[in-house]
Amino acid sequence: MTDYRVAKGEAHEDQVTAAIEKFTAQVPSSVYLGLALASMAVSLGFSAAKKSHSALFVGQWAAPFLLIGVYNKLVKIHGSDGTRASQLSQ
Repeated sequence: MTDYRVAKGEAHEDQVTAAIEKFTAQVPSSVYLGLALASMAVSLGFSAAKKSHSALFVGQWAAPFLLIGVYNKLVKIHGSDGTRASQLSQ
């Protein structure tokens, strides 16, 4: 059976990804949590106002905000390219 996994050091992020991650890493993780909670609150407001389509649309923003927050946290912990830090220290 062929092993298709990418080994450490085989793949590197490009400069566009690194630039985006450098910019977004400056945003505190609590901002993404706040955006997720705010979208749930706005969704609840739309639901109370009997605007079900708007409530569903805005309510679905919570999960992407939380996922972006987790990705942001991982970038802050591990960097944009885990192999790059090991190459710089050598």
